[in-house]
Amino acid sequence: MQYQKLTVSRTAHFCQLGTPGKNIRQLWIVCHGYAQLASEFLENFRELDNGQNLIVAPEGMNHFYKKGFDGAVAATWMTRHHREDEIADYSYFLQTLYSHLIEQLSYDVRIILLGFSQGTATVCRWALRNHPHFHDMVLWAGLPPEDLDYAEHHNYLRDKNLYLLYGTSDPFLTPDRLSTLQQIEDKNGVDFGEQSFEGGHEIPGDVLRRLSQNLN
Repeated sequence: MQYQKLTVSRTAHFCQLGTPGKNIRQLWIVCHGYAQLASEFLENFRELDNGQNLIVAPEGMNHFYKKGFDGAVAATWMTRHHREDEIADYSYFLQTLYSHLIEQLSYDVRIILLGFSQGTATVCRWALRNHPHFHDMVLWAGLPPEDLDYAEHHNYLRDKNLYLLYGTSDPFLTPDRLSTLQQIEDKNGVDFGEQSFEGGHEIPGDVLRRLSQNLN
């Protein structure tokens, strides 16, 4: 038996705070973590909705019931099953969404790509695959993928700001896991400018607010 492939159209979904227009000063494209939905994830960013920010949360196209065969639904960006096809599909979705948004905004809008938990790998893979223009990449509570060649994309990344934020009590980012980040940085000559805060696997409002202010 052999798997065969057929490319078909899909309907993708996203949620947003703010209205696209020439008045927008910051565009945030924020990718949720595993077992989240775009609508619930976007609630973390509500305080950035000030009339000058557009915050857009795309939703992973793979859905499942959190428990059993009914009830609350969650999304994921990918699994290891047909891995490369899933990466290609969500990268195409994100790039199409990006283009749809950019054409409605001013040429000098500041573009922030943010990934949370599983979304950190999503953002990294999309960016290095499609090279969208952006100013800041924020990896929150997750590490950049180990299998990407960041050095190969040095010219693309060199004028961009890279951040990695994590809680000191995050159970998923142990000292061993964080040592992996150092290895990635040393191997590729890249610096994600890691910053810690008191907290766990979460996006505290005060930390997000400070980050937004620092990006202005």
